[in-house]
Amino acid sequence: MAFLFTDENFEQEAVKAEQLVVVDFYADWCGPCKMMAPVVEELAEEMSGEVKIGKLNVDNAPNTARAYSVMNIPTILFIKDGVVVDKIVGAVPKAGLVDKINANK
Repeated sequence: MAFLFTDENFEQEAVKAEQLVVVDFYADWCGPCKMMAPVVEELAEEMSGEVKIGKLNVDNAPNTARAYSVMNIPTILFIKDGVVVDKIVGAVPKAGLVDKINANK
């Protein structure tokens, strides 16, 4: 299951994490976000232990979304050693997401 990030836990769970962190910024009302949800869940299970994959609801965590300048959703950020190393905006196929993860591990 994908990790649930919040404004309160983002610093500790994403920025200070020791492995690559993939954060799906989404909203419940967003159609493309709903398309990405099963892909994010699958990858969270498949890559458990090697990559931390989770979701952040922009409606519930507006401070984090604002801090990372997330203007469109879905936006997927790749965070390593506390720094955003890559980003995807919009829905992408699973293979595209896997490629980005592998390139940034």
